[in-house]
Amino acid sequence: MKKVLILLAHPKYEHSAINQVLADSVKDLENVEIRDLYELYPDFNIDVQAEQEALVMADIIIWQHPVYWYSAPPLLKQWIDLVLEFGWAYGPGGIFLKGKYIFNAVSSGGAKDAYSKEGRHGHTLKEFFLPFYQTAKLCNMTYLPPFQVNGTHKINVEDLKSAAEAYRRLVTFLRDSEEISKELTSLDSLNQLSI
Repeated sequence: MKKVLILLAHPKYEHSAINQVLADSVKDLENVEIRDLYELYPDFNIDVQAEQEALVMADIIIWQHPVYWYSAPPLLKQWIDLVLEFGWAYGPGGIFLKGKYIFNAVSSGGAKDAYSKEGRHGHTLKEFFLPFYQTAKLCNMTYLPPFQVNGTHKINVEDLKSAAEAYRRLVTFLRDSEEISKELTSLDSLNQLSI
């Protein structure tokens, strides 16, 4: 069984029904740890050593956050800037993340169709998240496509429950898989995975 580390980064978590439901759906799973970055670091003063220790213990890392301007909230960016240090995460001696899997689990107010070649934004979320992919690649990790819940401003109770169930199935599947297929990287989103 793999260890899953979820780095939750939502500056208004108490107002986010979807992120609360997603986190609640997996918080009781064995070998799953959730670190609420905004609760841990309201002053943005990140404990780099504690975060690195949590990363070392993980096999699968999930950046769970809302989509802010086609990216992540500022604390997650700060976390990446400080925690993924040269000589630790990448570069000479940067071996501590090698072989781990990582992906974004995101919520967006925009509809799924908005994040497509033909949609309002002209790109998929996978394309917008190229910096996350490149970060993972530099750190010798395998970046998986995002898991996404779209249209959250108008989401109904049934769709909220369905999203939580899909997230729990995905986290359980990845945690329990003996080997994670590299073919997953070709998907536009992990929502396409049949599990």
